[in-house]
Amino acid sequence: MREILGRRRRRRTRRAARSARLDAALTCATVWRWPLVPGVATATAGTRGERGRGCACPDPGCAVPGAHPFDPGLLAATTDERMVRWWWGNRPTAPLVLATGGRAPCALSLPAVAGARALAALDAGGLRVGPVVATPTRWSLLVAPYGLERLGELLHEKDWVPSSLRFHGEGGYLVLPPSEVGTGQVRWERSPRPGRQGVPWLPDVEVVLDALVEASTGAPGDGSRLAY
Repeated sequence: MREILGRRRRRRTRRAARSARLDAALTCATVWRWPLVPGVATATAGTRGERGRGCACPDPGCAVPGAHPFDPGLLAATTDERMVRWWWGNRPTAPLVLATGGRAPCALSLPAVAGARALAALDAGGLRVGPVVATPTRWSLLVAPYGLERLGELLHEKDWVPSSLRFHGEGGYLVLPPSEVGTGQVRWERSPRPGRQGVPWLPDVEVVLDALVEASTGAPGDGSRLAY
């Protein structure tokens, strides 16, 4: 009896997780108008190794297991409700992959330890931040959309930026919660806060970049607070 009850609880937990993922996908795509595509997901046990470690794509040495689009590709990202329902109805465990850039949010990401330090520094400086996505390995700060030309201008103005900083802009992507990828669970460190018309508020990339550079160069001995 105990074994039967355990199986039932696991089934209920899986159904709840699948429902939460579909609900999140519908909110992102149809309410916030953030274009999504399903991620490739992790390999199941007995195929490419232990669940949560391998990738379901054909590349056995995949550098971002489970955390990227495969079929369909990134260009298929959409805000169409019917498509989103069909994708996550057929692949309920697929990660939510946001196609960044254009009218969609962009992001700046750091290794997890540096990301936690950066967020603490931004809070201490009184800077208002937007949504923050956290995985066991990296934290990503979502910002308002920016183009590659503007990003190039901003970087050109800087004498130095943290080498650990990555930019997710036009043609890029970011995995959103609630998803599971090869490195573990994807979660909100800072949940989206509704702005105008219920769409999450996003800070300008220049403000966040300036604050990150200042926080990093403020370390004693010319070191970087945002190093790995």
